[in-house]
Amino acid sequence: MLATRLHTWLIGKPNRSSIGFWLGASLLVSLLYSLPALRDAFSSAYVIQDDARQHVFWLRRFLDPELFPNDLMADYFQSVAPWGYTTLYRLFAILGVDPVLLSKLLPPVLGLITTVYCFGVGIQILPLPMVGFTTATLLNQNLWMRDDLVSATPGAFFYPIFLAFLYYLLRGSLLPCCIAIALQGLFYPQGIFLSAGVLLLRLVDWSNKRPRLTQDRAIIRLSLAGLAVAAGVIGLYALKSSQFGEVITLAEARALPAFTAPGWSAFFSDDPIEFWFCGKRSGLMPTEWCDLAKSQDHFNWGLLLLRFPPLGLGLLLPLLIVWRNSWPLAQQISAAVWILPQTLLVSLLMFLIAHPMAFKLHLPNRYSEHSLRILLALAAGVALVVLWDGAMRWLLQRGDSSRVWLALGLTAMVSSSLIFYPFSLEIDNARFPVTGYIEGEHPGLYQFLAQQPKDIVIASLTEEANQLPSFAQRSLLAGGEGYLLPYHPHYFAALSQRLIDLLQAQYSPNLQRVKDVIQRYGIDFWLLDRDSFSADFSDSKAYRSSLFAQFPEVAPSIQAQLQAGTLPALEDAAKGCAAYREPGVRLLRAECLMRK
Repeated sequence: MLATRLHTWLIGKPNRSSIGFWLGASLLVSLLYSLPALRDAFSSAYVIQDDARQHVFWLRRFLDPELFPNDLMADYFQSVAPWGYTTLYRLFAILGVDPVLLSKLLPPVLGLITTVYCFGVGIQILPLPMVGFTTATLLNQNLWMRDDLVSATPGAFFYPIFLAFLYYLLRGSLLPCCIAIALQGLFYPQGIFLSAGVLLLRLVDWSNKRPRLTQDRAIIRLSLAGLAVAAGVIGLYALKSSQFGEVITLAEARALPAFTAPGWSAFFSDDPIEFWFCGKRSGLMPTEWCDLAKSQDHFNWGLLLLRFPPLGLGLLLPLLIVWRNSWPLAQQISAAVWILPQTLLVSLLMFLIAHPMAFKLHLPNRYSEHSLRILLALAAGVALVVLWDGAMRWLLQRGDSSRVWLALGLTAMVSSSLIFYPFSLEIDNARFPVTGYIEGEHPGLYQFLAQQPKDIVIASLTEEANQLPSFAQRSLLAGGEGYLLPYHPHYFAALSQRLIDLLQAQYSPNLQRVKDVIQRYGIDFWLLDRDSFSADFSDSKAYRSSLFAQFPEVAPSIQAQLQAGTLPALEDAAKGCAAYREPGVRLLRAECLMRK
């Protein structure tokens, strides 16, 4: 009988051919999800991922050391970049590979490596190649529902490295496990705290229902070696000093508008659901889960379970283990499954510890969102196979033709839904897979600026200006969202002052104020767009309105001035000073403005 043979083959004992088949299928699915991202990445000569705008542009210094001289933003992002991340891009730059190009090619590669290790961890929990496929597929889906992996920034490296740590830990491979721990510290330091916590928990033996130090010498040896590596890497970071001073304290952050909405780095919120669960920086859960759970801006657990079935499957796994006598495959789940609650416990503890220690330990969300994606995929993938097997056994036990067809239909439905259901999702107004790629709208402007001397400085308050360091490879005096990070007060104060000076000068009725700012910062060009002098601030989501909201100390007076019809001096002075013009933008020569 076809259905019976299919069921037997799918849950058969793993061998080289079956593992190879299911691993190959997992890699194909990973590539399937990455293809739209690659299409978007190479759809134009001027495309870059949103987060990569800040974390990748400065890496072009490795191709050309003359780029971004004395650039505040480039210096800052270089100073906070993990050593391993910087070194990887540097090595490829030595080979002549453009960092922006590399950032587009890395995500599919990282996805494939993640797939291999997730597959390996999955079949150690339940030794069936089919489980490796389901867990890897569910993880790939979650990774492409968010733009972390596609950014090729430090957070993207957490997934392959942390899964490698789990894989080698479960196999008891001491040297590879220690290497994975070291790599976490070099690429994504927050991950090393999770690994260290898991190693500590592994030293506790619960076999007699009472905690005691394990007597397993292999576990002790691996845990102590891993903890030593973790301590060494953490010690290196502790000794490292930043040219931008100490990280902001929690008390200082509470007094700073940037950390509350509509601040670009909003952390605090009066809404407990937003603060503790859904906050991009303060919340426990991955933000895409919250996006799926929101209806008219209200969080709904039922809606989340309906729109995101893997969550329900993952929550069912503990029940399947408790009632394993009713589910034959649940009886084959190995002791490796304990790695899931151990990692979950460490993630929750680090999340709670990071809150009162923000921002010394960076952001609490970084200790939970990445690991929760992995844990859910592993738990849901195992549960899905156990449930499917139970349903198949029930349908096939009597052998009548109707149940056989139901069994075949169930298998087809589960497999097709597993692979293709994410394409029906819309997350934060974006279709799956979510890439966050930004396409430049003014190629002529980028080409013109790229032909100018490498030490020019461009001033602008437009959204388009945020693309200039990436597309024109020229220094921007001060960038907005993504660049204006408040975690180091010295940097934040310096960049904020530049933006405030630009705001006050651009909208001042006195041209001398424009000239003073040009002289103070050595500005060569000033970029304006069609809305630069508009008095309309009705669209709260528009970039200009958002920019003004960051500076409540100066924005109201400027808004009142514009709405009263007072003409900014720069608007009149711009006539005759355009170095480059195209629909929507004007690039002014600063030397021309100085002669006005």
